[in-house]
Amino acid sequence: MPVKQERTEIEVQSERTVLAAVRLPESRYDKSDPFGELRSLAEQAGAIVVGELTQALDRPVAGTFMGSGKVQELKNLCEALDAKTIIFDHDLAPKQIANIEEITGRKVIDRSELILDIFASRATTHEAKLQVELAQLEYTYPRLRAMWDHLERIVGRGGIGGIGTRGPGEQQLEIDRRLVQAKRVDLQRELATIQDRKRREVRERKVDFFTVGLVGYTNAGKSTLFNTLTAGGAYADDRPFATLISRTRNWDMGGGLSVMLSDTVGFVRDLPTNLIASFRATLEEATHADVLLIVLDVSDPAAELQFHTVNETLDGIFKEVAEREAKEGISWTPPRRVLLLNKIDRLKDNREVLIWKGKVPDAIAISGRDLSHPGHAELRDRVRAAAQGTIEELSITVPLSDSKTIHTIENRSQVLSRDYSTDSVTLRARIGSRQLDQLRSAGARMAVHK
Repeated sequence: MPVKQERTEIEVQSERTVLAAVRLPESRYDKSDPFGELRSLAEQAGAIVVGELTQALDRPVAGTFMGSGKVQELKNLCEALDAKTIIFDHDLAPKQIANIEEITGRKVIDRSELILDIFASRATTHEAKLQVELAQLEYTYPRLRAMWDHLERIVGRGGIGGIGTRGPGEQQLEIDRRLVQAKRVDLQRELATIQDRKRREVRERKVDFFTVGLVGYTNAGKSTLFNTLTAGGAYADDRPFATLISRTRNWDMGGGLSVMLSDTVGFVRDLPTNLIASFRATLEEATHADVLLIVLDVSDPAAELQFHTVNETLDGIFKEVAEREAKEGISWTPPRRVLLLNKIDRLKDNREVLIWKGKVPDAIAISGRDLSHPGHAELRDRVRAAAQGTIEELSITVPLSDSKTIHTIENRSQVLSRDYSTDSVTLRARIGSRQLDQLRSAGARMAVHK
C-alpha cells in the first residue's frame, strides 16, 4: 500500500509537484495555456512544477473527481517524476482528496487551499493575518481533519509544513472542536471590530474627498499604476497577490484638485468563498469609491477570462453591499467603472487594443509604468471631469472669517472676480457641482446664487 506523504516531511521550497485538472463543459480557463495560472500560483507557493495531467469529462467522478484509470495514470506520473505533491485546479471534497491520496500516495492540494496558502505567506499586517487565519480555520482546517488522520495539529507562521499549512495563526491548534469554535468566534469578533472601523473611515473619506479605487485581476499591474499616479508606497511585484491590504494616497489632478486613490487586493478565478468573506472590508474599499478603475493586463492571453472574473466578483460584492446598506437605511449607488487596458507596452501591435475598444468603447489604453503615455492624460481628464461634476459659473458669498472655504474655492475653481464687503467676499467662479457638494458637507458657510 502506498505511504501517504505527511506535510511535516516536505520542504516548501522543494516540493516537486504535478498539476491536475478535469475539464468540464462549463469549465473556464485559458485555452492557450490551460495550466498557466495554476502553474504560476503553485510556483509562488514554493512548488517545483514537473508535470501536468488533464482529463475531459462531462461530469466529475464522485469518489475521485477524475476517472479511476486517470488517477492511476496520475500515480504513475508522480512516481516517474518523483513528485511528492499533486495540485488540482478545482475545489475537491475532503473524501475525494482522501481517496486520491490513498491511491497515489501523494499529498493532494486543491485550488482554494493553494490560494489560501499563498495569502498566508503574503500576510504582513495584523488585519491581513487575522483575515487569512479565519479563512484557513473555516476552510482548510476541517478539510485537513477529514483528509489526514495522522495530522494532529496545524503548523502556523510559515512553518515547515509545506504548501497548504502555512499561516499566521496559532502554531499548535488542537483538534478539539470546542477550541476551534472558540478561536473562530474570537477571530470573527476581532476582525469585525477592525472592519467596522474601516468602513466608517471609508464613508467619512468619501464625504470629504472624491475617491477612486483600483481593482483588477491579480498581477494586472494595479500597484505599479498606483505608485506611478501617487506618492507610492504600495508593494509592486510581478507575482500573484503581491498586495493583500488596501492603501490610499492623494492623487494630484493639478489646478488645486486632488482625489484619493486606493489600491486593493487582486481578484482571481474561483477565489475561495471564505477568503472573500474574510477580506470583505478590504474588498469593500472599492464599493464606496466614486469611480472604479478596472486594471486589465491586455497583454495576457487570458485577459477576457480575467475581465469576466473581475466584473462577476464586483457584481457579487455590490449585491451584498446594496442589501446591507438598504437594511441600515443608507443610500448607496454602485460606483462607475472605467476599464484601463494596461501593459500595452508589451504588445507587438495595437490589434488587441482595437479589439477591446470594440467591446468597451470608453476603455483607456495605458502603460502603468510610463506616466508620459498619452493614455494617462485621458485618464486624468476623465477622473477630473467626474470629480468636478457639472461646471457652472456662480457667485459664492463667504464670510471673511471662513478663510478655509475661501482658500478652497480659490484653489479648486477658476475665480473670475472678487467683490469684498465689510465682513464677506463674493467670488464669481467657475466651479464643479461635486466641489460645491464637498464644501457643503464640510460645513462651509456660504451663499450660492447665479
